[in-house]
Amino acid sequence: MTASIGQSIQRTESIAKVTGRARYAAEQPPAVGQLYAWYVPATVPVGTVEHVELATDPVVHAVLWHGNAEKLGDVEDVELHVLQSHTVAYRGQIVAVVVAETLQAARAAAAQVQVRYTDVRSPDNTLTAEHRSLYAPKSVNAGFPTDVTIGDPDAALASAEHVVDNWYSTAPMHNSPMEPHATTAQWSEGVLTVWDSTQAPSGVQGDLATVFGLEPENVRVIAENVGGGFGAKGSTRPNAVLAAMAARATGKTVKLVLPRQALFDVVGYRTPTLNHVRLGADSSGTLAAIAHDSFQQTSTIFEFCEQTSESTRHIYAAPNRRTNHRLAQLDVGTPRWMRAPGEAPGMFAVETAIDELAVATGIDPIDLRIRNEPDVDPASGNPFSSRSVVQCLREGAEKFGWDHRDSTPGRRTEGNVLVGMGVATASYPVLISPSTAAARVEQDGSIRVSVAASDIGTGARTVLRQIAADALEVDADTVTLELGDSALPKAPGAGGSSGTSSWGWAVTKVCHALKDQGPFQPGNSAEADTTDDVEGQKELARMAFGAQFAEVAVDIDTGEVRVRRMLGVFGIGAVMNPRLARSQLIGGMTFGLGMALMENGIVDHEFGGFANHDLAEYHIPACADVTDLEAVWIDEVDTELAPMGGKGIGEIGAVGSSAAIGNAVYNATGVRVRDLPITLDKVLTQWSDQVPQAALNHSTGR
Repeated sequence: MTASIGQSIQRTESIAKVTGRARYAAEQPPAVGQLYAWYVPATVPVGTVEHVELATDPVVHAVLWHGNAEKLGDVEDVELHVLQSHTVAYRGQIVAVVVAETLQAARAAAAQVQVRYTDVRSPDNTLTAEHRSLYAPKSVNAGFPTDVTIGDPDAALASAEHVVDNWYSTAPMHNSPMEPHATTAQWSEGVLTVWDSTQAPSGVQGDLATVFGLEPENVRVIAENVGGGFGAKGSTRPNAVLAAMAARATGKTVKLVLPRQALFDVVGYRTPTLNHVRLGADSSGTLAAIAHDSFQQTSTIFEFCEQTSESTRHIYAAPNRRTNHRLAQLDVGTPRWMRAPGEAPGMFAVETAIDELAVATGIDPIDLRIRNEPDVDPASGNPFSSRSVVQCLREGAEKFGWDHRDSTPGRRTEGNVLVGMGVATASYPVLISPSTAAARVEQDGSIRVSVAASDIGTGARTVLRQIAADALEVDADTVTLELGDSALPKAPGAGGSSGTSSWGWAVTKVCHALKDQGPFQPGNSAEADTTDDVEGQKELARMAFGAQFAEVAVDIDTGEVRVRRMLGVFGIGAVMNPRLARSQLIGGMTFGLGMALMENGIVDHEFGGFANHDLAEYHIPACADVTDLEAVWIDEVDTELAPMGGKGIGEIGAVGSSAAIGNAVYNATGVRVRDLPITLDKVLTQWSDQVPQAALNHSTGR
């Protein structure tokens, strides 16, 4: 038998998806008397809902608002208390829902709903590093500490030969997946069933049980296919609660699909960030101090804080270091996870600052990074389970042709463009959560493996089949994988690049248990729980690493930046399926491209919310935006991870790629843009002072 892990087998569900047989949350066969819901968003930035009214309409079955909606149970995430308060905390917040016999009727009726507001005021929605509401949260995303100080960074900075002291910012970003947030909800004899577009069926089950006062076993969440999430579907969202509420109020099956515009308002976004980064080094480029103070926003109703400075704690050696997080409570929707939350904006700031230090010291950017490579984790002092930064940098430099780079900005011209190269490192923690799984031998001799995981387009079905096949020592075709249903063995959600490791560990364990029973006989079954295994891991720093390379061409006449080629080289442990791994990595790199050059949620400071709330006005990368995009990985064996030896790949590709592009723009032009995205106006405002006169002469034909 050939091992399945490491083989580029095609996706299990590929034919079902391309033929349309794969059903998503809103594509379930219509139930008898099924109704449709459409939400009513707040049209004021802050205020109070006094009354909601709709003229009588025979096809409208219900108009729910806080004055008549059922009272929900307490849940930590207040955004799930839909229609429970008369307070409007931000523009676009859900204030009512209309339930009608057709989708068209529901949408038309929602447009006719009259909402009377009082106490309306202008929004306080501008993030600054001096905002009066700034505070230090108790902890940040994933439970990382808010502030960490080691040594005396201020004194070390004061005495350093070379100091970089700059501010870097990133814009709000919206992870608007191909499939919008959607839920079909149905009640039957006290049991709630929802077909939900979610990354976490078990998590949604728990939240819905809490808010509706049910036992978890009386809630079933089905997410058989999910059309992307990128973090936006990482936890329960208001659409699931709203659909279930409408279904209970009407006694009918209710289908709710949020429109594209709603995905910019009520399901979360990547917070804008302000980052004050200070680096102090000697003439050899050896860092004596690193300080990274990050500022971001949250809503007034629920706290969410990205771990923006967390990656800075692990990437470079320096005896004196400070990393902080501060939150401003603003009249905005609650930010949420977006692919590589915290690491993506945080590493942009630090990796840009490192590039500036390389310029100041006259040291090649790759050499400077290697000189500051730590022997152990700078944050904890623990050894790394494995660390491959130097290998990724060196192999990437050779493959990308780094030796052809001119270190002097603006020296390389081709026609009417300036060409430059940039580099940045990437890191992302290895996160593994406890999971359960079950396995059973079927009558036909096949083996069914079950876990309440969620395949959000990453290929989880395929990879888990491969993992199960190797653990059972059978061909992958012998294994059937069940997932996407909270009725299956409980599992963590798909997020934090932890899915394959978490679910795969449970799948490996249950398959070994089944195999240990002897020859596979129909009816044989096993169950497994990895809680003790995960909690018993050694105290090691477990992280994935990478090196990102970019080449850009900047138009001398317009300042337009085009990315010619990108290369990512990664240390991600064992790769389960090369075809799927490459897809995930280049997808993450493309996220970084969008972050670097175009994605920008424009805050409406007068009316609240975002001024650009659809994909016509919020620009994302297309295939034509980079014509040469490649991701590779080094051979890395790490025995201190989950049994499969993988590190997770969903997020690492998005880390560092925006910094590599920004650093390439500087190498091409001498223009340093510290505020993403890098738009042509930001290049042109510095153009005359930075770009060599010879290049400017070319553009005027002199």
